[in-house]
Amino acid sequence: MSVLQSVVEPAFRAGVALSAVTAFAYCVAVVSVAASSVLFRSPQRRRDARATLRILMRRRGGQ
Repeated sequence: MSVLQSVVEPAFRAGVALSAVTAFAYCVAVVSVAASSVLFRSPQRRRDARATLRILMRRRGGQ
């Protein structure tokens, strides 16, 4: 059991770290696109940013 635990624990920690980094990167992307949809001066760029935000925030549960 000790050998299995010594192999699984580092892999689990790496998975948790990768998940945290991925979640943080996704949050940064959503916040930057949301800010873009408000701050861009051009109406076309704001529409594009809102469309991208819709894609990022789409839920797949009920579809």
